[in-house]
Amino acid sequence: MARAMTDLHLDPALREPAQTSKAWPFEEARKLVKRYPQGKPGGAPMLFETGYGPSGLPHIGTFNEVLRTTMVRRAYETLTANESGVAAPTRLVAFSDDMDGLRKVPDNVPQKEMLAAHLGKPLTAIPDPFGKYESFAHHNNAMLREFLDRFGFDYEFVSSTERYTSGAFDEALKNVLRHNQDILDIMLPTLRAERAATYSPILPVSPKSGIVLQVPVTVVDADKGLVSFEDEGETITHSILGGGAKLQWKVDWAMRWVALGVDYEMYGKDLTDSGVQSGKIARALGGQKPEGLIYEMFLDEKGEKISKSKGNGLSLEQWLSYGSEESLAFFAYREPKAAKQLHIGVIPKAVDEYLQMRGNYPAQEGDKKLGNPVHHVHVARGEVVPDTLLPVTYGLLLNLVSLPGLGDKKIVWEYLQKYTPDASPEKYPELDRLIENAVAYGCDYVAPTLNRRKPAGSEGAALADLDARLAALPADASADDIQNIVYEVGKNEAYGFENLRDWFKALYETLLGSSAGPRMGSFIALFGIANTRRLIAEALA
Repeated sequence: MARAMTDLHLDPALREPAQTSKAWPFEEARKLVKRYPQGKPGGAPMLFETGYGPSGLPHIGTFNEVLRTTMVRRAYETLTANESGVAAPTRLVAFSDDMDGLRKVPDNVPQKEMLAAHLGKPLTAIPDPFGKYESFAHHNNAMLREFLDRFGFDYEFVSSTERYTSGAFDEALKNVLRHNQDILDIMLPTLRAERAATYSPILPVSPKSGIVLQVPVTVVDADKGLVSFEDEGETITHSILGGGAKLQWKVDWAMRWVALGVDYEMYGKDLTDSGVQSGKIARALGGQKPEGLIYEMFLDEKGEKISKSKGNGLSLEQWLSYGSEESLAFFAYREPKAAKQLHIGVIPKAVDEYLQMRGNYPAQEGDKKLGNPVHHVHVARGEVVPDTLLPVTYGLLLNLVSLPGLGDKKIVWEYLQKYTPDASPEKYPELDRLIENAVAYGCDYVAPTLNRRKPAGSEGAALADLDARLAALPADASADDIQNIVYEVGKNEAYGFENLRDWFKALYETLLGSSAGPRMGSFIALFGIANTRRLIAEALA
């Protein structure tokens, strides 16, 4: 399905509600408006940056940072758009710190022994263990760009190695040397005595071993970029220009802010103290710290922080096997300052909540639209918010495809076309993809956990009553009519259910094998009255 591209966020009608919107992207964007009420000097673009360390395979946390930053970027453009829909210029740089030395071998890559032999070397100087690219960093950078491109982000990719080796950072590096002592005065009080003894803002790349060295460095000539240090027992004088060194990452971060003119960069809560120190270094270098959001971290299902080296995060490919791109962005948008568990189990809820909020969007007023997550999800992709309403929920699909014999997309469509006669893959390509997701999720995570129990106590009598009532309905009875009958049975005091919740729980456990489930009227209408009666007969047998 072709995406309808648009500059939806530049609609002049949105500018006024954007000024007071409590949606977090607008709260963040207003920081930039406050910093530069008349725009950046000389009409320069407002520069947004995201940083990525390619020491391991990129995960959803990396995608999340680019997504959220793009949402703030678009909110800033909404705030600054004029009556003709022209906004203040912006840029987004996705910066890869690929000249960093490899500190440890990730758990989720092949050829670990080969990588271990290259510990300490720049990531772009280490062979690709997958055998596809010229280096490990090039492989990981390609993966990052592939999934950013897949989502449709507008960004400029910048390689640390390219900037260092091309000389683009040479003047900034000389500036660091000139302020070497100022930087030491900022950093040394934050370090343990053992670390402080060998700490240097500059990390020379050994001309002998190619390793990024962690050694004390003496500035010989700042204007020429010359330093001296011990390398394998020999004191050498070495140029840090043209790729001869990189900076300690906190210093590198600050140097980059100043050299590139970064105005906005968000980062995780675990980097709060680092952000403070890098901000001080940026000021020492003659610049300023960017605005930015400090967000909470994604956690795995055990509540542990997601790590590239551990590979304990959910990959983009995993999410997209079971849910849509939009549902992933929707999940990432919500409550950035709250820690959230990110695992396979959150996908179905994210899909259905996204679809529900999308259904609400067309009828909402401007201020409500700006507070609706789907606005930010689709604006980040540069597209309109779809107004298509799907005839079934993802949860309902999961209940259907998890039943024996129904884990096939073609069969699912046959059921759907009885439920919604005009439904087809051509009319609902989004639903067609969602069925594929549901079949995969149902097969991998739902069906293996199902365990239909036998009815207990008066549950059998209630099921028999439901069966008799369903038998009296026409095959094309509506979901609402069926739901009313289900309610009537559950409310019958003769069966002793304290509340309808207990009745529905009994239905789910005896018919579907799960403790939770769909709206039964919708499920029965989709699955078919005759098929549902067969489930009841099996339960009562």
